Amino acid sequence: MSVTVFANATLVLPDRIIPGAVLQVRDGRITFAGHAEPELAADQAIDLEGLYLAPGFVDLHVHGGDGADFMDGTPDAFRTVCRCHARHGTTSLTPTSTVATGPQYDQFLALCRALHGTKTGGARIVGGHFYGPYFARPARGCHPDQEFLVPAPENAERFMSAAADMPLVVTVAPEIENAEWLVRTYSARGVRFNAGHSYATFPHVEAAVAWGVRHVDHLFCAMSDRARLRQSQAFPMRAGLMEATLFFDELTTEVIADGKHLTPELLRFAYKVKGPDRLALVTDSMRAVDRPDGEYWFGAEGSGEKVRKRDGAGVTLEGTALASGVMGMDHCLRTMHFAAGVPLPEAVRMASLTPARILGVSEDIGSLEPGKRADLVVLDRELNVKRVYIGGEGVV
Repeated sequence: MSVTVFANATLVLPDRIIPGAVLQVRDGRITFAGHAEPELAADQAIDLEGLYLAPGFVDLHVHGGDGADFMDGTPDAFRTVCRCHARHGTTSLTPTSTVATGPQYDQFLALCRALHGTKTGGARIVGGHFYGPYFARPARGCHPDQEFLVPAPENAERFMSAAADMPLVVTVAPEIENAEWLVRTYSARGVRFNAGHSYATFPHVEAAVAWGVRHVDHLFCAMSDRARLRQSQAFPMRAGLMEATLFFDELTTEVIADGKHLTPELLRFAYKVKGPDRLALVTDSMRAVDRPDGEYWFGAEGSGEKVRKRDGAGVTLEGTALASGVMGMDHCLRTMHFAAGVPLPEAVRMASLTPARILGVSEDIGSLEPGKRADLVVLDRELNVKRVYIGGEGVV
């Protein structure tokens, strides 16, 4: 039995900050967080000298990092991405696929299942995000123009069987054929469904909520809104996926808070409308994280889509549109707190407890509560990552 106490810490809780506090970890789980009198017993004491101690970040939407992409389809690629994001404070993530081919989808899901809950040397894999085949093709964004599928038993059963071994999130455009069948059939089996990469109308989304869709991918990006729908029909103006996401309380959503995809005022707007319990921070990052500017494959090496990292953002080769993120979650936290003005406890909550709740794993991770895993990130006053612990073990 191993007991570690983090002393002189500034604890970041979901609703407040506690300076001069301690956190005790026993065998990888938090056993105490707060002001302790008398001193707690410990095999090891770590003096944080007033630094912030926050829950490890949880990334719902991440494709790659440090030169690797989950669609490369190897255990080494998965572990490389997990180590990369741990350096940025992420302790749990769901690998996210890109539009690809059937065999590539199969390999992606097989590796998510095989590595789910194992030690990666970095962030823990807590499920899989199956993202691509059920997009609306016109809304594919920077994804490769490869295999788009109409949901049907012959393809859905093949993919959804992964949910027997791990939490599975599936993105679907509500307007595509057989979307209702897909969501109703497999949400009853425990699959979680997002709406995304969609040019749906408000009624499409309203119907999808009734089927069981509960989350929307990267708010404001690759989605319909009043202006886009008006291009195809001048009158009357119609609301789309963006407006429906903001309207329906049943829907949670996420923002890419890298300071490039969305301006601070859009981040503030999303925060005000959805609130910190229904708005998560995501990186949507690809393999160029922690790599220099230049050209990179989005998706599988050699068969995905070529994009460019330039000035802290992923862009298409011609430079006319954004193409995935290239920054870690620590950068997103700094953007949300310093640029958008969100109070620190709530900004941290949006990077930890809120995504954990969206994934259905908040009983185990996401906050500094006794009984939860000791997934911790130590931050300085500028919110730079100084140390990271996963299950109480230091990884950074």
